[in-house]
Amino acid sequence: MTHDAPAYGLWMLVILNSAIFIIFAFSFGKPQSSRDWRSFGAFSAFIVALFTEMYGFPLTVYLLSGWLQTRYPGLDLLSHDAGHLWSTIFGLEGNPHFNALHILSNLVILGGFILLSAAWKVLLEAQRHHRLAATGPYAYVRHPQYVAFIAILFGFLLQWPTILTLAMFPLLVLMYVRLARSEEREAARAFGAEYERYAAVTPAWLPRLGGRNAAGPRHGGAAGA
Repeated sequence: MTHDAPAYGLWMLVILNSAIFIIFAFSFGKPQSSRDWRSFGAFSAFIVALFTEMYGFPLTVYLLSGWLQTRYPGLDLLSHDAGHLWSTIFGLEGNPHFNALHILSNLVILGGFILLSAAWKVLLEAQRHHRLAATGPYAYVRHPQYVAFIAILFGFLLQWPTILTLAMFPLLVLMYVRLARSEEREAARAFGAEYERYAAVTPAWLPRLGGRNAAGPRHGGAAGA
């Protein structure tokens, strides 16, 4: 068996990587309301759990060690590469940092941060002027900020799956859906018929293949209240 140096117990890397992505999300999202902070807090918890297993203690690898050793007898469980479980399970050869799955995960994460930044710029401007956010990413979906958070979390699951983060992911998606519905109710009260027209032509989560909503950009979804 090829032995690599143990890649865990590196708690400074846990702190450093967690801080980088949490600060990134904070700077891109700029949470203001209690709802924003709940969304940001849940995202931060996921990130800490992820990097704790990536560099601190490999709980998932430990719990699956019996199965992994039986199924993949040449696998060095203490190596960093062993934590890339999708690469192991799918039999992807070579350095897991350069395979197609890892590259795809990086693109999904990057795209999520870009979308988050673009969405919050539109949202904050709409909030300053008490207008409906319906331009930029909001012209395609009503909740681009939550789509962005989900994309980032999904990208990390593609890159480094753990039992804890796999369990957290559907719960976080459910939380974002509930927050989105709460925002929609507030926006409907604040903007009335204008918001109803916007919601009628703009999908909540997945953009239509045809592009922007039929009404086109108006002044200014749902969280602009």
